[in-house]
Amino acid sequence: MTRHALLLATLALVMLGLFAASLLIGPAGLGVGESLAALFRGEGRAETLVMREIRLPRAGLAVFVGAALGLSGAALQGYLRNPLAEPGLIGVTGAAGLGAVVAIQTGLSAALALALPGMALIAAVLAVLLLLGLAGPRGGAFTLILAGIAISAFTSALTALVLNLSPNPFAATEMMFWLMGSLADRSMTHLALAAPFVVLGAAMLIPLGRGLDALTLGEDAAEALGIGLSRLRLMLVLGVAASVGAATAVTGAVGFVGLVVPHLLRPLTGAQPSRLLVASGLGGAAMVLMADIAVRLIAPERDLKLGVLTALVGAPFFLHLIWRTRREGV
Repeated sequence: MTRHALLLATLALVMLGLFAASLLIGPAGLGVGESLAALFRGEGRAETLVMREIRLPRAGLAVFVGAALGLSGAALQGYLRNPLAEPGLIGVTGAAGLGAVVAIQTGLSAALALALPGMALIAAVLAVLLLLGLAGPRGGAFTLILAGIAISAFTSALTALVLNLSPNPFAATEMMFWLMGSLADRSMTHLALAAPFVVLGAAMLIPLGRGLDALTLGEDAAEALGIGLSRLRLMLVLGVAASVGAATAVTGAVGFVGLVVPHLLRPLTGAQPSRLLVASGLGGAAMVLMADIAVRLIAPERDLKLGVLTALVGAPFFLHLIWRTRREGV
């Protein structure tokens, strides 16, 4: 077994172990035997409800959301050749957040169960179309970054405006809690909504590995090797948008996963973008599972939000990464 295969196998085993732990840990106080019997054999009405309708979709969403963020972060860092890049850079996260708060403000989320994630997903799609229009068919990485920053700033401003003008304090509170990011109170319906888009995004991003490897030599060298940069950029934007847009639509904003995970795994993959993609997907799933377990253990009675915890861990890491990059550049 090669070193890379061993890394992937280790990450997969860690993810599966954390997935099992996520199914077994919770405030219901079920034993391991009770949990497994309820999950697989449906023994006990209340226990079965807890396992199949609460813990299973929560753990499943953690896997898909984490994989989407980790994979998208690795792909963006490879394309931009910048270890500080992360999935929110192209504005999809902010747009999905705007769609969600509009759904809450207008009352659609109260009337229809899927209105909130549906509106968030629609807003993410519109942001991608705007991004591609602003960047143009031949725009480079710098143009893509500027367009993404502009969209992110604009959607953040509109989100703040909706919060500011909301006459209903309960709706404003719900918006704030949603924007913090969480896997709590999610159902199999949310999982069924997000999973196809995450899989579609992964199917677009993983084959880009060869092109991302070539880009490490520069754009001119990549084109000389037969890489179509316009097509690569289009598939990258669409793949990140599908994955991150769907993840944000069902969980809210969960930051720093796409930044931290690729950076931690890069030395173990020989800094080769094609090898980092799948590894970051597995690592992202493991990190979100771990964080979601932590929020249940740290303050179960206070409903600590997943996005708050990942930000508390990721922000200092981001500052450390900036400091180290600055020192290496001097």
